[in-house]
Amino acid sequence: MNTIVGDAHPDLNNFPLSVSIQVDDFDLSQEVARLRANDAMVGAVCTFVGTVRDRQGEQVVSSLELEHYPGMTEKSILAMIGEARSRFDIRGVRVVHRVGLLSPKDQVVLVAVTSSHRLESFQACEFLMDYLKTQAPFWKKETRPDGVQWVDARVSDDAALARWGIVRPNA
Repeated sequence: MNTIVGDAHPDLNNFPLSVSIQVDDFDLSQEVARLRANDAMVGAVCTFVGTVRDRQGEQVVSSLELEHYPGMTEKSILAMIGEARSRFDIRGVRVVHRVGLLSPKDQVVLVAVTSSHRLESFQACEFLMDYLKTQAPFWKKETRPDGVQWVDARVSDDAALARWGIVRPNA
């Protein structure tokens, strides 16, 4: 498991955050409890948990394998968190992204954001997920009845990021 905490990025010092890229599953309640444990100003926690679907359109998917570039991936996610912090009044962030071979219904990603008020948490969580989906260096391949297929970037993911005023090609 690779974990990076806030002091690994100069713009995020004294800001509770952590990023983990890991093979092992995560426990949502434990992750949220750790994120908000020492901050009595937290009035809202917004979480997003992404899971493996058993279909991609009409195609049956039996597994999803995720790869990443260690070090680069964490740095990219920390930059995303820095951008979210500059846009939203948030108090803390926790991102967990799994790699390796996953099955349908397995948890893949967690984005958890704390703030004093709910709107900031909702917006920052959505922003981070849109950014993560398009800019973080992860590579995915699906196993289907017709073989293994690399998952291409989606135009809809780029459009989701563009609504935040960010137009970049997928990572």
